[in-house]
Amino acid sequence: MTADPLAPLDLAFWNIESAGHPMHLAALGVFATRSPSAAAHAADLLASRAAAVPGLRMRIRDTWQPLVLRQPLSALRRTWPAPGEPLAAALRQPLASVLRRSLSFGGATREPDPGFDPLDHVRLHPPAADFHTAAGRLMGRPLRRARPPWEAHVLPGEDGLSFAVLFKFHHALADGLRALTLAAALMDPMDLPTPRPRPAEPPRGLLPDVREVPGLVRDALSDAGRALDIGAAVARSTLDMRSSPALTCAPSGTRRTAGTVIDLDDVHRIRKSAGGTVNDVTIAVVAGALRRWLDERGDGSEGVAPRALIPVSRRRPRTAHPQGNRLSGYLMRLPVDERDPLARLTQVRTAMDRNKEAGPHRGAGAVALLADHVPPLGHRIGGPLLGQAARLWFDVLVTSVPLPGFGLRLGGDPLGAVFPLAPLAPGHSLAVAVSTYRGRVHYGLVADGAAVPDLDRLARALTEEVAALTAVCDR
Repeated sequence: MTADPLAPLDLAFWNIESAGHPMHLAALGVFATRSPSAAAHAADLLASRAAAVPGLRMRIRDTWQPLVLRQPLSALRRTWPAPGEPLAAALRQPLASVLRRSLSFGGATREPDPGFDPLDHVRLHPPAADFHTAAGRLMGRPLRRARPPWEAHVLPGEDGLSFAVLFKFHHALADGLRALTLAAALMDPMDLPTPRPRPAEPPRGLLPDVREVPGLVRDALSDAGRALDIGAAVARSTLDMRSSPALTCAPSGTRRTAGTVIDLDDVHRIRKSAGGTVNDVTIAVVAGALRRWLDERGDGSEGVAPRALIPVSRRRPRTAHPQGNRLSGYLMRLPVDERDPLARLTQVRTAMDRNKEAGPHRGAGAVALLADHVPPLGHRIGGPLLGQAARLWFDVLVTSVPLPGFGLRLGGDPLGAVFPLAPLAPGHSLAVAVSTYRGRVHYGLVADGAAVPDLDRLARALTEEVAALTAVCDR
């Protein structure tokens, strides 16, 4: 394992974090068991297996040293070409080293932790009466930045028939797909298909081939145009809007989590009857649940159309490089003010079709792509400000997290349910994550603990909305 610089978006997540707004994503897995010692055995297994997973040994280290102090003289010592050697070939290696180091000024690297101890990251807790209550407390605690930024919390159930594991991964260490890969490596071994190897990239020189210059210029102009387009779309998205005070808040530093499970067959029945995709249905369910929840708590849904950020992965699961966030997103208004469930679904479907037609590289939801155009020092200085601006960009996060179609086990005990949990942006009171696992759709909710004391009611509203849609489609 060697050190590598954080990708721009990873660096943004690393610098946006604050004590009151930790930037870790998580998953709460619930296992069925018949053994009262199963939780302790699971904790031992997780600790022993973590030592063999290279990605879990990686810490993130800030790189603040100036170039002149970090560049060894040995890298610049040989600059005169040998007899018959072109001058460019002699200079390429030292100059490339200088450029790599200068670009890392103010950045961060992902590198092996020489003092890694799995026991520092796996913790067995006392029995819990409610797994989500315990997970909420743990979600409010930032990960230790000086160590590999992940944790696994094992929560025995008071009933003795179940236990849960809360996995936490910093978003700079892993996106949803990478976190799934790391967590799955700690589960019981399974016979899986061999991943398709990533094609090797041809070696490149320090300077581009002159034949590539026109293409590079076109790409640079295209990137500049895309950045202007995204910026203009963000500005337009803040105009003529009405959200709900329930979705924004002054941060309390506390967290609540909740979850609900619905039958995937019901989602497919709705999809086949009303049209759209599974993702369209799950988003429309969120819109309907928000309407029910706002009306019941007295905030009112009339005229409310909050902006939902829908993250979009830009890499393929089996061929992309495993490290580094590759994300864009769609921005859409949730039709919370629409009374008719089918009309809500139609509006969601139309908005998603429009986003897909435009693609994930333009529009207000693609702000994450701008991270590639910001130098590392800009992320370091502007990260906190960018985090505070999130509430001006969108009102609620609704993300889909991929899960395997096969069943997972830990210590022989089956994983029965898994609730994805997304980070909560500054100024936001709610984030929604959705995963499909073994024929059921799992909604994981994360909220500010003070702003949303009735998060369980919103979780029930999701189930009620599915029932309402199913009833309408069955008529």
